Amino acid sequence: MSTGPALHGRSLSGASEGRTRSYHANLGAGIDGLAVREHETPRPGAGEVLVRVWASSLSFRELMILRGWYPLPIKPDVVPVSDGAGEVVEVGEGVSRVAAGDRVSASIFPRWIGGGWGVELAPQLGGSLDGMLTEYAVLDEDALVQIPHHLSFEEAACLPCAGVTAWNALTGGRGLRAGETVLTLGSGGVSLFALQFAKAFGARVIATTGSDKKAERLLALGADEVASYRSTPDWPERVRELTGGHGADHVIEVTGALQESVKSIAMEGEIAFVGLLGRDAGLPPIDPSILWTSALTVRAIAVGSRTQFEAMNRAIEVNGLTPVIDRVFAFEEAVDAYRYYADAQPFGKVVIAHN
Repeated sequence: MSTGPALHGRSLSGASEGRTRSYHANLGAGIDGLAVREHETPRPGAGEVLVRVWASSLSFRELMILRGWYPLPIKPDVVPVSDGAGEVVEVGEGVSRVAAGDRVSASIFPRWIGGGWGVELAPQLGGSLDGMLTEYAVLDEDALVQIPHHLSFEEAACLPCAGVTAWNALTGGRGLRAGETVLTLGSGGVSLFALQFAKAFGARVIATTGSDKKAERLLALGADEVASYRSTPDWPERVRELTGGHGADHVIEVTGALQESVKSIAMEGEIAFVGLLGRDAGLPPIDPSILWTSALTVRAIAVGSRTQFEAMNRAIEVNGLTPVIDRVFAFEEAVDAYRYYADAQPFGKVVIAHN
């Protein structure tokens, strides 16, 4: 097995001189605390792989870290960003899962291969482990997955957090069945992936948005109906109207407003609780009698395992799906990418190209 660089038409700038660039961040330091530094290009040890990272993408967890309320440990001066894709350029002793030249991404939780999640699996890229906002990353071979052949590095960089979370939300619990109704909220990465996956499964999708322009784009992407929370503040009732009073079988809850999702859910339906948009969201409590009488399940989602990542990639390849990208920034513009992601309410993913 070759351990030398695999160029494939791209220059190994930085590594040829033994130097590379990485961004660094600290918990609660804000976007202004991001700093780029040059350092020696790392080398892989036993069981490790050196990846030339060609693209990374931002997820809400990155803002949570900079705002100081991410629930898992963050090491000081961490290389941020959990999501990236690139090319294997060197492998360490004993590596057998990948070879130089392979196009790969990495599971956010490198130790989580399959099965349920537990605290022993908590080490995560861009948190307690250095992440992907760098030109070269050393990664454990067990974390790596081959990316779908038809995707660019920029598209593949969108998959590890938002994509796997959406896949887990639809397949990891009771499981989505053809003909069921899925409710997605807004137009962030997880919601758009869930829309695409649900349609691939043969489900009906109702999406919510507050923008007429975004409503048009959601319909073009495959949503069967769109409920506007601006023109129809009681949008859960609109969801029930659209389902003949039945409600949605699955809700992909990305805001933390569980009381609204509970009003939208069908009997024995499932709410995939992806996350909160604020540390103190000021949300009203849920009436436990509604939980009891609707026999619903609320399932918290912690992204997903490598096994789920691989299954998702197979489905993406078979169905020819492509992630929705709002905007691509250059590596030198990473701080601008963070600001745009925080302020612009993008439709889809914000990507950083490391060319």
